[in-house]
Parts: sequence; C-alpha cells; structure tokens
Amino acid sequence: MMLATGQSVAEEIQVAVASNFSVAITALAERFEADSGHKVSLIFGSTGKHYAQIKNGAPFDAFFAADSKRPELLEQEGVALPGSRFTYALGKLILWSPQAGYVDPEGTVLEQGTFRHLAIANPKLAPYGKAAREVLQARGVWEALKAKTVRGENISQTFQFVSSGNAELGLVAWSQVKQPGHPMTGSWWEVPQALYTPIAQQAVLLKENTVARAFLSFMKNEKSRALIRSFGYDTP
Repeated sequence: MMLATGQSVAEEIQVAVASNFSVAITALAERFEADSGHKVSLIFGSTGKHYAQIKNGAPFDAFFAADSKRPELLEQEGVALPGSRFTYALGKLILWSPQAGYVDPEGTVLEQGTFRHLAIANPKLAPYGKAAREVLQARGVWEALKAKTVRGENISQTFQFVSSGNAELGLVAWSQVKQPGHPMTGSWWEVPQALYTPIAQQAVLLKENTVARAFLSFMKNEKSRALIRSFGYDTP
C-alpha cells in the first residue's frame, strides 16, 4: 500500500494488454487488487494498435504485449523504462473448431480445404496472426487458402469468428480454448511449436510508478506464473 500522511491511499494504474491475455490477466489483477488495495484498469486490444497509441502519448503505465518486438522497440525508442522488460508468458497456437470431429489431430483438414472459412488474426497487426501465417506457409497451404481466410483485427476477434460459426475453424490461442476447471470442447490440432516462431509475450513499464512496478513484480512470482500456465500458456 502507498502511504501518505499516515493513511493508506489506493491508486489506480492503466495497463494496456494484448487481447489474447485478457482472461488470465483479469484473474491476476483481481488477486493483486485484493493483496494491495490498489486498482488495475485493464485496456485490451491488438498489440500493434496499443504500440501506436503508446507512441502517440496514450497514458498507460504498463504494457503487456503479445510479442517481444514492440516492447523492445519502445525500450530502444526511449519510451519504456530501461531494464523493466521481461517475458511473462509464451503463447501457443491451436487449430480449433467448435464442431466435434471437424479438425483431425494432425491438422490435415488444412490440406483438404473442404471448409469455407479459416479464421486467423491479421499477420500485420497481431503476433498470433504472424504465427498463423508461418504455420500455413510451413504446411504449404498459405497461397491456396488465402481466399478462404477471414482475418480478425486481434486474436479475440479471430476467436469470435470461429466460436460464432462465421468460420468453421481457425488458428487461435490455446489459452482461448483451455479454461481452468472446464473441459475443452470441439476438435483441435495442437500446432507443433517448431512450425512457428515462439510467441514470447513481454511486458514493459512505461512510466515510473510504484504501483505499476509492484504489479510487474507480482506477475513474476511463482503463484502468478502457475496461474498463467493454468490458462494455457507456458512460462519462461
């Protein structure tokens, strides 16, 4: 707790968060708020858009990106505080359909191409979209499936395309399908990580703030890391 004139003062921090991490960080922020008495305001969106907003002076205290590229750029550009950048989660990709039996365990449905729409995140904006493109290129179907892909602005919108039935299947985040305490539904192919560049999701401090620093430290403790893993991520 922050102390002023002998009394505890609750503060609020503004944290920009990649959309794929929304469910996990909401649970983590609730724990931090209960422990500290401070408030964490979470703003979700695509990593590319958040990066642009931060460059244009958006008043965020910290940034939890879906990649390592943007936090590193912010550090190099003198926007992020030196030495604050760290990897908080390693994202994993899954080819998923809400329909049982639709996606086979080896993902050969991609080569068969019997579907009308495959949802991916925009490779230019979203790290999970970039990874999806790498997977499709590695399987040799990128060009063949271009006309069938529908692209979400971020991985949350991509997941909505699939879960709503607007696309029969999609390359989404494992964390969107795997929820603690709930069985997985539908059918899926867990994409081998050899097929795409590791999705190292990094966080960085954007301004000197005691509460924001405390929140970043909280995210590194083993209880927080265990909770992150329970949501379908790996941790370093």
